[in-house]
Formats: sequence, structure tokens, C-alpha cells
Amino acid sequence: MNSNIGNIILTDCDGVLLNWEHSFAQFMKTYSDLKRLPDADKHYNIATQYGISKTEGKYWAERFNTSAAIGSLPPLRDAVKYVRKLHEEHGYVFHCITSMTDDKYAVKLRVENLERVFGKGIFERIVCLPVGADKTDALFEYKDSDYYWIEDKVANAMVGLDLGLEPIIVEHVNTANQEAHKPILDNIPTAVKWKDIYNHITGEES
Repeated sequence: MNSNIGNIILTDCDGVLLNWEHSFAQFMKTYSDLKRLPDADKHYNIATQYGISKTEGKYWAERFNTSAAIGSLPPLRDAVKYVRKLHEEHGYVFHCITSMTDDKYAVKLRVENLERVFGKGIFERIVCLPVGADKTDALFEYKDSDYYWIEDKVANAMVGLDLGLEPIIVEHVNTANQEAHKPILDNIPTAVKWKDIYNHITGEES
């Protein structure tokens, strides 16, 4: 890795940088007869949101993540403004670790999507793992680095914490309902917007 040691921020992509859930919901309306359940927003898992099996939920996630649609995801909330500020004003570069798919064509679309939305040079490294893959191995090389690790899935944030990273959890409506992890939200910083993340990292009020 060719980077300024200490100036790396590790980040997830979907639900952190890009608005995957909205685009996925639109995709499902177009390509499936499945309907989101009335309380879908309370649940993180696709299968629970649509009342289907985990196998079917993974099928639809893989189908979406390997479609052309994955290359056109919009930014999440105020991500663009504050990711750019962290890079341009504070010298941070970003390493993105995402469990979207390792399909080479989809990976190319993801890289192009991030560069188009945020700009080139901000993401020094983009690691794409299979759909839903565990991130332990990908994070292990950063062990005890104290790098910030921005995630929306509590279990992945905990992996980072156990490896000596500094996780920040991006909150969604369903974050507090991620089973068996509610107490963790009291021990790891959370953020609704990237403005919150920016302020936490820099100590500034933007």
C-alpha cells in the first residue's frame, strides 16, 4: 500500500457511501413480484424485509449486485461533501471494503460509480468481496492500526473493534434492530450523517 500512514480511513460502501437500499428496492419493483413487508424498514436483512428465505434473499442481492444498476447508485445523504473535505482538507485517503460481489464486471462498475460520485484519487483501494462475505480477513491486515472503520452493520463494526480499529456505525432506521447487537450501540460511536463522522474524526464543528 502506498499511502500516508495514519491518514487512512477504512469504510464500507453500501449504506455508508452509496444508497444501496433505495436502488435495490427500485430494482425489486421492476424485476420481481415480491413486496416489501410493512415493517421492512425495521429490519437489516433482505429476507426479513421481503418475507423470503435467506437463500432467496441472497439470490436477489447477488442478482442486483451483478446487474448494470450497481454502477449507478447515488450517494448516501451528505457523504460526498464530507468525504471530499476529509480528503482535500485533511489529507485522508479511503480504503473501501465491500461485500457486494467479486464478479469482475460488477467490480469495475463499482469502481467507476465511486470515482464518478466522489472523484478520482479519494479511494486508494477498493476491496470487493463476495455477497455477504465476512470481512475479518480483509480487515486483519489493518490490525491494531487504530484506523477509523466506517460501517453500518453492527457485526462488521465489532470485527473492526476486536482487531484494534476505531469503528463508527452509520445509523439507519434498522440499525438498532440488528439482532443480538443492540448493547454494542452504547459502546461504539454512531453517526446519522457524514457531517457527524467528519466532526468526530477532525474534532471540528462543520
